Amino acid sequence: MQLLRSLRRFYYLNILGRKYFRSGKCNRCGRCCEKIYVKHGKKILKDEDNFKKLQNLHAFYTDLEVIGKDDTGLIFRCKQLDPKTRLCKNHKKRDRICRDYPQEEIFTMGADLSENCGYKFTPIIPFSEVLDKVMKSKKGNDCKFFID
Repeated sequence: MQLLRSLRRFYYLNILGRKYFRSGKCNRCGRCCEKIYVKHGKKILKDEDNFKKLQNLHAFYTDLEVIGKDDTGLIFRCKQLDPKTRLCKNHKKRDRICRDYPQEEIFTMGADLSENCGYKFTPIIPFSEVLDKVMKSKKGNDCKFFID
């Protein structure tokens, strides 16, 4: 069992380049479809004109509508979310981005999962392990850490 965990950790860290394990499952609350930031390339969309161009290039973007804007960028909601049932009207044919939700990249950019989301992210390398490593490397350097 320990070998399997070690192999999984190696695979996630070194092959996939991940920092977190994603666990859980969708509880079908629909919150992830209500306040969406869209990243295209390396940047979050901030301009409606760029969004309109993307709608012509990718079918997925036609399902999104702009509902606001903040310091991060444009805020979207998915038109496929049924407001009464809170379910996707196109669930069986939903786009890849929806099938892969939530993605670590979005989480590490500072986005939060909704309060009752069935998914969670757990660091592959626990904080205690990182701290132990730092403490061992600083042991001979007369470096002290103070915690309030």
